[in-house]
This record gives sequence, structure tokens and C-alpha cells, in this order.
Amino acid sequence: MDNLSDTLKKLKITAVDRTDDSLEGCLDCLLQALAQNNMETSEKIQGSGILQLFASLLVPQSSCTAKVANIIAEIAKNEFMRIPCVDAGLISPLVQLLNSKDQEVLLQTGRALGNICYDSHEGRSAVDQAGGAQIVIDHLRSLCSKTDPANEKLLTVFCGMLMNYSNENDSLQAQLINMGVIPTLVKLLGIHCQNAALTEMCLVAFGNLAELESSKEQFASTNIAEELVKLFKKQIDHDKREMVFEVLAPLAENDAIKLQLVEAGLVECLLEIVQQKVDSDKEEDIAELKTASDLMVLLLLGDESMQKLFEGGKGNVFQRVLSWIPSNNHQLQLAGALAIANFARNDGNCIHMVDNGIVEKLMDLLDRHVEDGNVTVQHAALSALRNLAIPVINKAKMLSAGVTEAVLKFLKSEMPPVQFKLLGTLRMLIDAQAEAAEQLGKNVKLVERLVEWCEAKDHAGVMGESNRLLSALIRHSKSKDVIKTIVQSGGIKHLVTMATSEHVIMQNEALVALALIAALELGTAEKDLESAKLVQILHTLLADERSAPEIKYNSMVLICALMGSESLHKEVQDLAFLDIVSKLRSHENKSVAQQASLTEQRLAVES
Repeated sequence: MDNLSDTLKKLKITAVDRTDDSLEGCLDCLLQALAQNNMETSEKIQGSGILQLFASLLVPQSSCTAKVANIIAEIAKNEFMRIPCVDAGLISPLVQLLNSKDQEVLLQTGRALGNICYDSHEGRSAVDQAGGAQIVIDHLRSLCSKTDPANEKLLTVFCGMLMNYSNENDSLQAQLINMGVIPTLVKLLGIHCQNAALTEMCLVAFGNLAELESSKEQFASTNIAEELVKLFKKQIDHDKREMVFEVLAPLAENDAIKLQLVEAGLVECLLEIVQQKVDSDKEEDIAELKTASDLMVLLLLGDESMQKLFEGGKGNVFQRVLSWIPSNNHQLQLAGALAIANFARNDGNCIHMVDNGIVEKLMDLLDRHVEDGNVTVQHAALSALRNLAIPVINKAKMLSAGVTEAVLKFLKSEMPPVQFKLLGTLRMLIDAQAEAAEQLGKNVKLVERLVEWCEAKDHAGVMGESNRLLSALIRHSKSKDVIKTIVQSGGIKHLVTMATSEHVIMQNEALVALALIAALELGTAEKDLESAKLVQILHTLLADERSAPEIKYNSMVLICALMGSESLHKEVQDLAFLDIVSKLRSHENKSVAQQASLTEQRLAVES
């Protein structure tokens, strides 16, 4: 270290005199000291005040320039040295050196800038102001096709520099994207796929950039899908495959890229991984099985990619995914059920799947998860059944297959995601199915659970779906027994509250159900309708100019139906409905205007 102090003193003198030979000896000495103890040597360099001198030594003509840049690269490996390097004014001369023709100077300069930028806002900002990124991207473009080892090393350093420059910084990443870095990196990956270090750098860079939404379109206009699948097929090593996965996942969120990945053969690779890893209990194999099956499900979220893989229900991929559902592996059961839910996104696919026995497979799967089951599997299987129940033609088939009984087994579940899907599935199944709606509506256990969930303030989704199912049971069954069951279970107040929902569709469903209650069982429901302040709510809905036409229409239908109750009739009279209703006779919506005339007549006669 004494030797180092001498070197630093000597360097101060020779730096001013610019005698290259003795300067070179001092720089060699420094590099040696850094190799032995980087941190301590860096502290000494900082303490000696020599950093400022380095700026004057970074000149293109000097034979020592590469060594000076190398020293800066070494000291900038220490976090505490990065800001001092910026403060010493080293960034601008380093960026100037990026215009050098000397390969060694470029290499060491790229390293120095990359290390200064690592996790350093000040370093990045200074490089940004000096315009360093554009010069590096231009180099990548011009050197892209050369495959000699020295050039590949330089390309790796430049990729690393850009990565350190933009890592976790959205605005700098957006800047690189605007400079056109993505097509250049994709080209690099294609040409240099044999070079592990450079490939790895490209992948990490893609991983960073792919998180940014604006990058997806640029990626979609390259052959990234093809290159990544090609690279993926070659990887035997788990960690290397993991790196490719980390790029594939964010890219596959884009629908155009989903289709490109499917066309490039990614799905076949994923199915192969699943087959290889399914019986392994090694931690890394279990993780890879999850990643592969999750990615498979993600690819099915795109309409075009999904339809391509469905192949009319005869596709190899669809058949393989079907085979996951009866498997004993929870991850595969989950992925299989989610994949079916994704395939079930249009009527044609849903009808084909129901006709080919998918419902029975899903019910068997649910059966295996009733007691202490896996919540994610329950949720996925219910999602699939809900989607399959959307086409009208499937409802009766699924009802006769016993889907309602299978779903009702989960009524005791305390997990909101499962409750939410259970409610949605039942609501889809009874749509326009009077008999099924009546059967369910007379099921006291179900109705009591619905009333309980209508108060699940912490879970808006469950609360909304419970209300909608209560209303649907009445609307589709039109049954007095169902209405009595709902009244006895305390459900009326929830339907009245639902009429004030911010969602027009829910308001409407509530008003139609309440009108049926008033028409079929007004005596039974009268007290509950009174205590829930239904008449005041209807007055508010009609007086509010923002209420949708169908809300105004159904509110007036309901008022007419309530006139059969003495106490509710009195409330209607006390609230001066006539004034509001007569104004609605001139409403721009014809149905509303006609209903206003009818309601006005009814109110006038009854008053």
C-alpha cells in the first residue's frame, strides 16, 4: 500500500507532464493494486484526488487511454465510487471515447460506463445527458453481423452497458425503445445464438424491456418469437430455460406475439416439458412444470392463438390439455381447468366440449376437491363450468348432467373466489330455465347462504353475484314458492338495495324481480318492502334525471303493481308521484312516455 501511495504521487506529476512511458508504468501499478484489493485501492484513489486528473487522460490519441478507462471500470465496481466518478467529470470524455476506432478503448469505455450506471441514478443521468445510449446502439447495429470472438466480447459489454443504463427505469427504457434497440437486439440474438454470454445479455435486456407496454408492438414486428423458441429448444440446462421463460411470459401477454409463439412451435416444447417433469418431485422440476403449464394457459388467452390450438376440438394440444384434468398433479389439474375455461370463450367451442363429455371430467375433478380441496383448482373448474354454461343449448344438458348438485357441494366454502364462481355458474345455468330456477329457489340452504353473502361488504364481487342470483331465481322461475322462500330468508331488503346499484343492469334485474314479487306475492312481502323503504327509493329513481330509460320504465311498472297493498298505496299517495310521472309523459323514450301515461291514469283513479 506504501507502494500505491508513491504510485499515486508519481501519477499526479506524470499526468501533468504527459510522459506516456512513465504514465503507463503508474497505470499498470494501479491495475495490479486493484486486482489485489479493489475496495481498498479505490478508497486510496478517491482520497488522493486523482480522479479529476483521469478526465484529462481520457484522450483518443493517447496509448494509455484504454488503461485509464479500465481503471475507471474497476473502481466503479464499488458503489461508493460511482457518484465521485460522475462528480470528477469522467462521463463526458468517456462518452466521447465511444467514437474511437480502437477496439480495446471501446471495450474498456463500455465497461466503465456500464459500471458507473449500475444502480446509480446520477451515473445514468450523466450518460443520458452526454448522449451515450444512441452511440452504443449505433455500434450494436454496425457490429451486429461480425462473429469473431473479440467483436462478440465488445457486443456483450455494450449490451450490458445498455442494461445497466436502463434497468428498472421506465423512461430510459422507453428512450432505448424509441431509438430502435429492440430489432437490433433480436437480430443480435439470431446471429450470435452460439455465444452463451451474449445470448444471456440479450435475454436479460429483453426481460427488462418486455415489461414495458410500449415495447410489445416493436417486439411483435420482429421475429423474436421464432428466435426465442429456437433458443428454447436448444437449452438443456434448467437455469438457461428459466431465463428464456422470464422473457416469454411478459411477451406472451401481447395477443399478436401469442399467435407468433404458437406458430413458432412453443406449445409443443411446453407439452414436452410437462411430460418430462410431471412425475418428478425435484423442486426445480416442479417449478418448471408450473412455469410451462402457466405459460400454456396464457397463450390460450388470445382469441386467435386459442382457436388455432382448439382445431375444432380435434387438435393434439386440446386433447393433451384434456388429459391433465384427471391427472393426480394439482398444478396440471389447475392448468387443465384454466385451459378449458379459456377454450370456452365462444359458443361453438362450448357446445363441442359439452357434447364431448368435458362436463363430466370437470365434475369428477370438483368431486376430488370437495373436502379440504385445493382452492385454486376449485376456482378454475367452476370458471370452466360457468363459461360452458353460457350457450343456451348447453344449459339443459349441463343441468341434466347434475352440474347444479356438483356446484352446490361448495356452498359451505369460506373462500370468496370460490363463492364468486359458484354464484356465477348457478346464475348462468338457470338463465331461462324455469324448472331449474324453481328447484334452486326453493332450496332453503342455498337461499339463506345467498342472503348471508348479500352482506359480504368486504367482497363486492360475491355481494353483487349473490344479489343477482336472488333476482334471477325469481325472474326465471316466476314461482310463488320461490318468492315465499326468499321472503322467509330475509332476502327482500337486499333486492330493494340492489335497485340502487351503480350498475344499470343490476338495478334493472332488481326492479323486474320486485315487480314479479308485487304481482305474485304482494301480501307476503308487503312488510319487508315497507321497511326497506321501496316506495321512497322508486321516487328517487324516477326523480333522478340520470336514471336510465329502462330504470324509469320498470320503476313505474313496479309502482302500479304496489297499488294492491293498502299501506304501500298510501306511501305512494303521500309522496306525490303524480307530478313526477306526468312530466315523464313527454320523455324522449316512447316506452317510458307510454308507461308514464298508464301509470298516471292508475294513480289518478286510485287517489
